[in-house]
Amino acid sequence: MGDILFLAHRVPFPPDRGDKIRSHHLLKGLAKLGRVHVGTFAETDQDREQETSLAEIAAGYCLPTRSKALPRAGMQALCRNSAVSQTAFFDAELAKWVDDTLAEQPIDTIFVFSGQMGQYIPSDFAGRIVVDLCDVDSEKFATYAQESGFPRSLLYRREAALLSAEEVHLARSADTTLLISEKEADILRTRRGAERADIRALGNGVDTDFFDPAATDPHPALAGEGHHLVFTGQMDYPPNIAAVGRFARRILPNIRERLAAQFHIVGRAPTPEVVKLAEIEGVTVWGEVPDVRPFLRSADAVVAPLLLARGVQNKVLEAMAMARPVLASEEAATGIDATDGQHWRICRDDQAFERTILDLASDSDRAKDMGRAARRFVVENMSWEAVEAGLADILGQADARHHDAT
Repeated sequence: MGDILFLAHRVPFPPDRGDKIRSHHLLKGLAKLGRVHVGTFAETDQDREQETSLAEIAAGYCLPTRSKALPRAGMQALCRNSAVSQTAFFDAELAKWVDDTLAEQPIDTIFVFSGQMGQYIPSDFAGRIVVDLCDVDSEKFATYAQESGFPRSLLYRREAALLSAEEVHLARSADTTLLISEKEADILRTRRGAERADIRALGNGVDTDFFDPAATDPHPALAGEGHHLVFTGQMDYPPNIAAVGRFARRILPNIRERLAAQFHIVGRAPTPEVVKLAEIEGVTVWGEVPDVRPFLRSADAVVAPLLLARGVQNKVLEAMAMARPVLASEEAATGIDATDGQHWRICRDDQAFERTILDLASDSDRAKDMGRAARRFVVENMSWEAVEAGLADILGQADARHHDAT
């Protein structure tokens, strides 16, 4: 096997948010299979500080800073008739580095993480191409279009259409296209033009040695009286914003009529809309914290009331690994084959969240049993080692077929 060119839209260090967690572990898995050259972006000072970690794993790398403002990317996208998501991640320095690396290094596989990076694949590359779309992003923008008013709905509809065309193009061009769940894979398989593409599901894992309640101290602020409910996630991400708003406004007040419940929102970059939720009785917005594990370790239950979710939710796997009772919406439960009522509870409406929280609060033994069962499930079924094994199988294909780039 020759060298691998790995292209990711964000530097895969540190693995502290959904996309970075997946790209981090995929990069580690690829590095076990051969020399890897990495092209990726830094967006923050913290990202730039990860250059040493990147240099340790990569045979060569390019790490430009992505600073293109969204309005500028939008104007360029309109002029080029391309998706804003693609234009925002185009960089001439990275494009030249990709060309130079392919010319100078024995690259036989290009592994693209996230559809935004597919634009860097040369049309004449003859080796193996693997594209990890993670989720079908066009579906997300189509949903945004349905839920938004004019003119935002028009912009979202345009983005959905252009991304859908790009997703099909990438699936046709690649030897293998990966999605996080079979549900996402099935969405792409039904797209016109993608019927003959090799589209597979490769799920997420969880680091159960890191997310281990036995190795984590409780958070002192959650050690007092009350019933502590926790949500973790990137808090400038619209589905997370909608989820905590739903829980704080529609679910928590009814619970607090019968239970001294406290709702803790934990995650970086909370928007003003999220910060304002702290005005609701019983809600605390923590923002970015150095470590989410003490919050999970101390939670009486972890909630994931997402109304829109794509792929497998890392926040759910991490909470299960920490042996917490997890209450998830149907959307947040996608791609995790755990048993409802044994490993977690799937709550299909607001009332189900209320009933389940109150039931578990009145039966602590049952809550503890569910948490222990949750940890056993992820330890036995959802390790990153299993994901790496699937990755090795994909890259172990005999020969890359002829690419259909039409």
